[in-house]
Amino acid sequence: MSGDERLGKYRGKRDFGTTSEPRGDTVRHGDAPCFVVQIHDARRMHFDFRLEVDGVLKSWAVPKGPSAEPKDKRLAVPTEDHPLEYRDFEGVIPKGEYGGGTVIVWDEGTYRPLSHDRRGHAVPFGDSIERGHATFWLEGSKLHGEYALTRFHGGRDSTEPEAWLLIKAKEKTGTVHDRTGRSRAPAAPGAGAPDPRRARSVRTGRTLQQVAESAADGDGRG
Repeated sequence: MSGDERLGKYRGKRDFGTTSEPRGDTVRHGDAPCFVVQIHDARRMHFDFRLEVDGVLKSWAVPKGPSAEPKDKRLAVPTEDHPLEYRDFEGVIPKGEYGGGTVIVWDEGTYRPLSHDRRGHAVPFGDSIERGHATFWLEGSKLHGEYALTRFHGGRDSTEPEAWLLIKAKEKTGTVHDRTGRSRAPAAPGAGAPDPRRARSVRTGRTLQQVAESAADGDGRG
């Protein structure tokens, strides 16, 4: 299935003459697959966790946001695939549009797939998502290290809605190595998603309120 076909549901929910969200017409950014975490002040405040997979951003709504604590099991509910350009989106979706509300980019970066089969062979990341369990290493501005997404309800041939868990893996040593092999201190206990109303964009340093106010002022940055 092509990226355009995967985006049918996304495009069908939006009026691009009204919303400034991207329609999805350009190619990917670089060599390494990307991820982004956005805070979305919609009908219900939540974090959106997105991973680049096969030309689109596979997306999950995470009500409490990602955590750097392995003991925290975060509910993650799949949403429609989003275009790769959505990693850059920060602004206000108009009231009355699907998902109306303010969006900021809380974290962004690249990731490295880690999923393997029982024989230790690498599994294509799209396949691991389809099977319901995927592991990956995040290299973001705020999130670092190994994470896993595991489906625990619905999926495959089930007619029940899907539900997943997003979990941080335990650090095996006191030192973490990034994908370049450089050592780095692990995330501090308790690190992870902050109070979303006080959180700041990793791109602009603005809060949700500041983005909403700038859009209302018509300064062109909302």
